[in-house]
Amino acid sequence: MTLEKITEEMRSRIGAHSPISAIIKFDFGDDGVVRVDGKSSPTVVDNDNGEADCTVKVSMDNFIQIAEGNLNPQMAFMTGKIKVEGDMSLAMQLGSILG
Repeated sequence: MTLEKITEEMRSRIGAHSPISAIIKFDFGDDGVVRVDGKSSPTVVDNDNGEADCTVKVSMDNFIQIAEGNLNPQMAFMTGKIKVEGDMSLAMQLGSILG
C-alpha cells in the first residue's frame, strides 16, 4: 500500500468532521507522513510534515497490519513497534480514526 492510498483511505474514513479535535501525525519514517488536522473544519488529511499535537511513529507495514486488524495497537506500543510523541491521551482515541 502506498502513502497516497493510506491518505485517501483515512480521508474517506474520517470524512469532513474528525472525532478528534486535534492534529495527529502518523510518521512512517522514510515513507512519509499522514497528518489529520481535526482542528480544521472540514477536517484536512494531507501529507504535510508540520506541527502536531500527537505524533505516532510507526512503520508503514505495522500501520497497515493495525488498520487491517492483524496487529493489536496496544501490543505494538508495548513492544516498541509504535512510538508516541506529544499528547498520549490523543493516541488512545485513535481507534475512532483507524476503525
